[in-house]
Amino acid sequence: MVKIRLRRMGAKKHPFYRVVVADAQSPRDGRYIEELGYYDPTKNPAVVHIDVEKAMRWLSNGAQPTDTARSLLRQAGVLKRMHEMRQAARGGEEAGA
Repeated sequence: MVKIRLRRMGAKKHPFYRVVVADAQSPRDGRYIEELGYYDPTKNPAVVHIDVEKAMRWLSNGAQPTDTARSLLRQAGVLKRMHEMRQAARGGEEAGA
């Protein structure tokens, strides 16, 4: 299974995370398939930058986000766009039937 999760970077006591797509079997900071963005919790307010198009493509292909990654995707507006996209597709199917 493919997961969207955080990869810890940065120095000791100064975390910085990259939002990546990785195989569920690979270690937390190990090999990953693609980088989607980053999250910096040390800034005030925390900085979240995610490539929406890449994230939507991976979610539509079945990638499962972890709880924290899901929260960050929600903050970036990715989950709302996915929901709207699915509603539009579902509405188009109902109108055509």
